[in-house]
Amino acid sequence: MSAVRVKICGLSTEATLAAALDAGADWIGLVHFPRSPRHVSLERARALSQAAKGRAERVVLLVDPDDALVAAALEAVDPDLIQLHGRESPERVAAIRARTGRPVMKAVGVAGAEDLRLLAPYAAASDRLLLDAKAPPGAALPGGNGIAFDWDLLTGLRLPAGTLLSGGLTPENVAEALRRSGAGAVDVSSGVETAPGHKDPDRIRAFVAAARGRA
Repeated sequence: MSAVRVKICGLSTEATLAAALDAGADWIGLVHFPRSPRHVSLERARALSQAAKGRAERVVLLVDPDDALVAAALEAVDPDLIQLHGRESPERVAAIRARTGRPVMKAVGVAGAEDLRLLAPYAAASDRLLLDAKAPPGAALPGGNGIAFDWDLLTGLRLPAGTLLSGGLTPENVAEALRRSGAGAVDVSSGVETAPGHKDPDRIRAFVAAARGRA
């Protein structure tokens, strides 16, 4: 089996969670951010997390959370990984990691080469980085916008260990994205949906297969 690891983010139903688990996803992502079409309550996230326990690493995605929300998410979801997808500074990332004792993944928005200077300080403060396309000006969401950045920006770059590639990935382009970026792990949300927030089991299966060279 390929070493490529796959995260399916923004799951909200038992059926799509089962599709991700059955396809062999390494991580399943639960979004707790009310402005997102993929938002789930902490109680809903708790149920989905319990169903996935032992079958995949469970990730709770938070955006600029305060300490109270971090504590509530930790209690409800019991995540294997906390994903921070807002404007959290490296210092804030490190503080959440220290406070919770859980691994932390930090999303870094990329639009141009200048954004790559952020990788080193965030890599030092977190356990994993997720490179996402930077949200366009005026976007309501910090991620999940279905846009990609130029993967060739990463050519020849030594990515921090465990880095995930995200942003605009689909079953149709993930193999090329892996080849051009050199990443060893990928994250998808909108690319396996039929409408914002509505995951498609067939596209989930197709994405995992394509990422691992079995399409």
